[in-house]
Amino acid sequence: MARWRVVDIVVASVLGVAAGVVFWAWGLAWETVSSPLKAALPGVQAGLAAVWLFAGVLGGLVIRKPGAAIYTSTLAAVVSALVGTQWGGFLTIEAGLVQGLGAELVFLLFLYRRWNLPVAILAGAAAGLGMAINDLLLWYPGAATEFTVIYTVSALIGGAIIAGALSWFAVRGLAATGALSRFASGRQARIAA
Repeated sequence: MARWRVVDIVVASVLGVAAGVVFWAWGLAWETVSSPLKAALPGVQAGLAAVWLFAGVLGGLVIRKPGAAIYTSTLAAVVSALVGTQWGGFLTIEAGLVQGLGAELVFLLFLYRRWNLPVAILAGAAAGLGMAINDLLLWYPGAATEFTVIYTVSALIGGAIIAGALSWFAVRGLAATGALSRFASGRQARIAA
């Protein structure tokens, strides 16, 4: 179960690269999208920052092997950094690693055996918590308690919905097309249908 096949590496890499391009594009739109939220209620923008969290959860749900969430999330961050991001290469890659670790820990908690919607939501929320802790330490040191709470709660909710639930539905949609037939995620979706 824990051994990666060539197809696992290839598909995880494709997911990571594709997510990295999405991350880069989201970075281009970030100030336009987040500025009204920051002005309305500082900290709530973390809910939309959860778009940067989906790679780890998606990779974990598709590959279902130890390390998949960290691998896809970190690779997505590397691609985003290589294409060019306003946050710099090291901090972007480090953030991807931390966010992927959050999702990975949830999959580990369930011993890589539970792949349902609640686990996906929990993995997304854990990635959101990783993002919040990382951002608050590196980008918002000394932030007011109110901001810290709003940012963390928004990251948890955004992570649960965007990275968790939407990734779970994306895997089910991909499985329905037959694209995941070589993976347990595809076979399980076919049995459930």
